[in-house]
This record gives sequence, C-alpha cells and structure tokens, in this order.
Amino acid sequence: MTMGTGARSRFEAIREIGSRVPRKFDPPRDEQGKRLKISEFYGVNTFDIHKMKEKLPRDVYVRLISTIESGKKLDLEVANAVANAFKDWALSRGATHFCHWFQPQTGLTAEKHDAFISFDKDNRILERFSGSQLIQSEPDASSFPSGGMRTTFEARGYTAWDPSSSVFIMEHANGKTLCIPSVFISYYGDALDEKTGLLRSMEVLSQKACELLHCLGETSAKRVVSTLGAEQEYFLIDRSFYHLRPDLMMTGRTLVGGQPPKGQQLEDHYFGSIPARVQACMTEVEYELYKLGVPLKTRHNEVAPSQFECAPIFEEANIATDHNQLTMEILRKIAQRHGFTVLFHEKPFAGINGSGKHNNWSMMINESGDNLLDPGQTPHQNLRFLLMLTGVLKGVHKHAGLLRAGIASSGNDHRLGANEAPPAIISVFLGDYLSKILDVIENGRESEPNVEAAVLRLGVSKLPEVMRDNTDRNRTSPFAFTGNKFEFRAVGASASTAFPITLLNAAVADAFSDLTKAVKAKSKTSKNNESAVLSVIRETITETRAIRFEGNNYSTDWVNEAEKRALPHLRKTPEALEELVQPKSKEMLTRLGIYTERELISRYHVRLERFIKNMMIEADTLKSIIRTQIIPGALAYYKDLVESAHAAKMVSVEVPQIEIINHLAKLISGLQFSQNEMDKLINKIENQPSEEEKARLLSVQMSAVMHEIRKISDDLELVVADDYWPMPKYREMLFLS
Repeated sequence: MTMGTGARSRFEAIREIGSRVPRKFDPPRDEQGKRLKISEFYGVNTFDIHKMKEKLPRDVYVRLISTIESGKKLDLEVANAVANAFKDWALSRGATHFCHWFQPQTGLTAEKHDAFISFDKDNRILERFSGSQLIQSEPDASSFPSGGMRTTFEARGYTAWDPSSSVFIMEHANGKTLCIPSVFISYYGDALDEKTGLLRSMEVLSQKACELLHCLGETSAKRVVSTLGAEQEYFLIDRSFYHLRPDLMMTGRTLVGGQPPKGQQLEDHYFGSIPARVQACMTEVEYELYKLGVPLKTRHNEVAPSQFECAPIFEEANIATDHNQLTMEILRKIAQRHGFTVLFHEKPFAGINGSGKHNNWSMMINESGDNLLDPGQTPHQNLRFLLMLTGVLKGVHKHAGLLRAGIASSGNDHRLGANEAPPAIISVFLGDYLSKILDVIENGRESEPNVEAAVLRLGVSKLPEVMRDNTDRNRTSPFAFTGNKFEFRAVGASASTAFPITLLNAAVADAFSDLTKAVKAKSKTSKNNESAVLSVIRETITETRAIRFEGNNYSTDWVNEAEKRALPHLRKTPEALEELVQPKSKEMLTRLGIYTERELISRYHVRLERFIKNMMIEADTLKSIIRTQIIPGALAYYKDLVESAHAAKMVSVEVPQIEIINHLAKLISGLQFSQNEMDKLINKIENQPSEEEKARLLSVQMSAVMHEIRKISDDLELVVADDYWPMPKYREMLFLS
C-alpha cells in the first residue's frame, strides 16, 4: 500500500509537534533584573486618564473630561493641546505612525496608518500631529459593508475620535503605531460601524435610568453607565494541523471529521491543568494585554479538549468592547508565536462544545459607583434593586426577538440549542430564591402599613447575604442573573460585543421609560411615591412572568413550554434577522435615537449578506475538499484493496477485502451523488432574485445537504486506512497540541 501525499504531510506534522517545547519570552524587569509586578507596567502602552491628568495643562484636562462626560463637541484648542501631548508621548515610546482604529460592520477592526511626518515652511521633515488630525480622518469607505447606505462609487467616509476610550500603542515586529479609538460614519452622517450605536445606546440608557432613579427620589444621579465583562472562549490547535485543513483556513470550522473515541465525556479537561505550551502562550497574551490596559483576570481550561477561556474585570461597556477586540487581536498574534492558531468560531468541531462569549452586563451610578443590580443593605436600596431588576425583565420580555437578532450568525446557528449552549429562545433565569421573592411580591397585598414594612416582610432585606450563595446555578440559560449582573450567554465567541449590548441597552432603556411613566401615574393616586414604585414592580412581575424560566433550557419540554408562552423561537439566522426590521423594533430604536431607520435597515442587509457569503464559502470549500481530497484518498485505498483482492483470488485464498470494498464503493457513490445534489443547489441559490430567498435556501436546504455529505465523509474516515486519509483527524488536532 502507498501512503497518500496528504497523509504523509499529516504524519510529518505529528512528528513536528512532538518535538515542540514551550516558547519563553523575557518579561519586563527593573534595573536589578527583578521581574516587575503587573501594576508596575500595566497600561504602559496607553495614554489613559491618569496620563492625561499628568501631561495636560489643568484647564485643558478639565475641559476634556467635561467633553467626555457630556458628549459635547470637542473644542479645537483643546484638541490641539491633546494631540500634541499624544504625539510627544507616542514618539517617546518609539511610535512612528498613527491611525484611527475603528470597528466596521465586519466583526473585526480596521485601521489606516499615517506617519507623523510633515514638511515645515523650509521644506524640512518634522514630526507633527494636529487637533484636526486627532478629531477626524478620512479612510476610503467603499470597501466596507454599508447595507446599501451608499453606492459603490461613493468612497468617502469619516472616522472620528472617541475620547471616552484611551488611545494606545500597538507594537509590531519592526515598529509601533499610535491607535486612536474612533467611530466610523458616512459622508451623510450615517453610522457605518458597530461602536456608534453602542455609544448612543449607553447615553439613552443613562438618561432613562436617571429618570427612573429620580422617581425614587435619587435626584443626585446624573449619569448611569452600562458595564460589561466579556468571557472569551476559544480553541488552540497547532498551526501545522491548521495549514493541512482547508476548511479551518477558509471557514474557521471543520466541515468534515469523524468523532474520536474520546471527546469530552470524561469531563477531565474543564478547569484541569493547563498544558505547558498553552500556559506559555496565555502568559505572553496577558503580558501584551496588560501593557494595553486590558484588565484580564482569569484563565482556565474549558469543557472541550483544546478549548480555553479568558475573562477580564468589568469596565464601561464601550471600553470593554474595545478591550475584547484587542484581546482577540492579541490572541491571534501571540498564538502564532507559539505555533498555534486560535479559533473563535462558535462551532469549530462537531460533537464537542462550541465557544461563546458570555457578556456579563450591569449598570452603575457614575457619581456613587453603586451597582444598580446589586442588592443593598436597606429597604430603599432593595426597592431600587427590584425596580431595576423588573425593568430588565420587561425589556428582555418586550424585545426578546430583537435580542435574538443581535446574536444571529451562521456560526452561532451551529451552537445555539446544541446541548452545550442556550437555545434560540430568549428567556431569563433568576434563581430559586429571587424567583420566590418575586412570587411573594406578585401575590402580596395591594396595601401595606408602609413600604419599609413591606420590603422587610418580603425578606428582601436579606438579599445581599442570600444572593452570594444562590448565583450562577443554570448554565443552560441564555440570560441569567448571577448575583449582581446578568450574563448574556447566547452571544457567539467570534462576535463583537457592540451590537448585542447596543440592543440590550436599548431594550432596557425602553422598559425604564415605560416604568417611569407608570410610577408617575401611580404616584398621583398612591399615598406615597414608594408605594407607587412597589405597585409598579408588582404589575411588571406579572406582565413578564412568561420570560422567566428556572429549568433546563436544553430540554424539548422547554421548547414546547416556550411556544405555549408565545416566546419567539427563531432557530436560524435569516428569520432572526427579520426582527431588526419589524415595525416594533424600528419604532423603538428610532424613537430612542439609537439608529435611524436607514441605519437599521442597513444592518439587516449587512448581516444577511454576511450570512449568505459565509454559507456559500462553506459550500464551495466542502465541495473542493470532497472532490480533491476525500474522494481521491478513498479511491486510492479502494484501488489498492481491489488489487490485493485480485491477487488473493489468483492464488485461490480467502478474499476478506470484498466486504470492505463493497462498503467503500457504496459510501463513495453516495458521496458523489450528494456532491452532485449540492452542485445543483448552489446553482439554484445563485440564481435566486432576492437575498432573503438565498438565505432561506442556504439555512434550510444547503445545511441539510452539507450535513448529509459530512455524515458520509465521516463514515468513510472510519473505513479508509489511516495512511490514506488526507487531513488531520479530530484525535490529532484536539489531543496533540
């Protein structure tokens, strides 16, 4: 028997991996050679609020902070002073270029680098950076997705500095670049990026939350910020294997691959000892992120083999979004140094857990630092907690379909509802104790001697102590309360946090607006304001009962129960994305000023187009793999078996190969037939007149055909001799890194 070329490459990769050792890097040290503490080099590559206070003239600093907090236009005089400070700092750190770093609707980041150099009046080169260059840049917008908001020949677009995020220096092999976090808008002022909507939603949520707090008598609250901590899950596989898998290179996931005898069923990977090479990689990732001011806190093995997670301390949502993008970027870069490739796809391997990005979300009063979802020590604080809690319930219940649209992608379709991640039904988990509290309130008396007595009777005053021991008890919920925050678990690992958090902020802001109106109306007939608040809380609990679920979200019983409760079950991306352009969604998002109708429609088209392109890339990649690798490898084995069978027959001995030959022939024929069916379907899809119909065919029919092709290919992998199989197998990729 002759070993195939693909198999030879595979075995060479295995031998190469066996000789790899953990990469070492030199951590920062002081003059005596002692390793620095994290706090001694944290943020060294960021020009943060502390450096601003130190480097800027006092009046400039005060005016800049006022601009950041109020959202007003930045004065050019202030901009020039800030730009000069940025330039001097960046040059002192070795930077030669600057860029506006922004987040287009691709899920990634973008940047265009310009050198600091300019000519003076005598035509001599010098370093210069002006306030106008800081505030605005003009990249070519023609190649970024706009969802029809501009025609192809309209190339002009603008990036504008977001002063609420710190500028930072990104290091590369041969230099450094000053990166200026920015928003991205069209010539006509339409938002072309992910961040503009997020910033708008944060302002609207702040406004609506403050109005609601004022109804409670907390008139000192002037600003409420949404906070976020994004847990990032990912896989690490050896780059030698990655380069031998066209499906991973083209699509981020394996389109074929038989299951190994051992997967994650022994539950021995989760929180286990981190492999040496992986730990070395994680350590260097953390070092680079600490220099960028990213407060990475936790690292550990995840459930599936070769799957890991890192998580930061929570920050304001827009900063957390920037930092999550940096985390993914640094992970990609550092993984290569260690001979790995990082996979952020939601389902890179079938049969084992996929990857999510758990968004831990809450709200904080800017002036006091109070977490609005943290139960307090007094009846009044707990009344506030319950009002905010029920406001979130109302927002999620009222806009569940919209929140589902915010997490929709071709990758996440493989993960949601796969007995490892929340289903495509949005529901809220509160925990037994808090649920009982809400039940008691709902069924309580309409009038109490006073609100303080009512709160004490309900046992809410014990919430802080009890909640510490009654959190995070349902890993199957898409939106779970975990003590002092909600964990939006349905977000996919490859997604930007910006869009789902924008929609969550919007949904909650809309609910807060409703509650404010209700409290004001009740106050006219209630004996005091707090009684009105408690009455509104009670009504909201009743109204939102359908969205609360404490059981197993993986079960088919829940799917049936959710249907009875009239909760939307949007299984696939095309139907989920339609929620973006429903009249209710348009009305709410335009009324709050988060998106114009034009911007919202564009986001629908951008995401639908991305779904279609991703699915077509997967189909074309699978077609190529089957025709150029799987079938040739199987036929080579088939040919050798036939020849050996013929030789055995010629000498009149038993021919045990016959059974294998017949089984192989059946599988190869079945694969060829399914391949031809996929070709016909691809042609049919390409000739559809509408994007909606293309997406529907891809999500239903193409998914089914690809599943059938995969099933046959995986059966072939179990039959074809190891020496003939052309690509790295699951057992190698998942267990030999």
